[in-house]
Amino acid sequence: MLMRLLTHSILVIAITAVMSTASQAQPIFDAFGLFRRGAPAERQDMYGGSYGGSPVTRGVVSYPSGERPGTIVISTGQRRLYYILGNGQAIAYGIGVGRDGFAWSGVKTVSAKREWPGWTPPREMLRRRPDLPRYMAGGPDNPLGARALYLGSTLYRIHGSNEPHTIGQAVSSGCFRMTNADVIDLYNRTRVGAKVIVR
Repeated sequence: MLMRLLTHSILVIAITAVMSTASQAQPIFDAFGLFRRGAPAERQDMYGGSYGGSPVTRGVVSYPSGERPGTIVISTGQRRLYYILGNGQAIAYGIGVGRDGFAWSGVKTVSAKREWPGWTPPREMLRRRPDLPRYMAGGPDNPLGARALYLGSTLYRIHGSNEPHTIGQAVSSGCFRMTNADVIDLYNRTRVGAKVIVR
């Protein structure tokens, strides 16, 4: 009887300890945020997430500039995009830039904005990559991501990405990649006609 009582007490203590530890523990790995508050959630990208965060944190920084608020300045060397706020401040975003041979500089304007844009690879890209689809409808798996800002009459865009791990790298064919969360933030701030300076 004493042995059974002792075994029962040890078992109760052990279960209580495990439950207490579990209630305080954080999930070990939930890169997609699928189990917030213990319940499955929708894929983040449908709501502006990016299947993972940017390795570069978005934030307001000191950025003295003579440019008007609303101007976008892209530093390909720093792999940062700056949205000018004025008063010596800007919002800095991490971006992916053109790989060797595809980087460029100049001044453009935002000529159009699209939500969940479709993608038609240009002829030049299809010559390099004949395996690419001729057209891909917009959506979470589209390489243009959740939003796109078109730069003048060029083939280049500032757009989201379904590959957030590439932010901060030189990987594109000349476009500027952002996480979907960051490009949605920029899209909501930027007007058509805004000046874009690429350095």
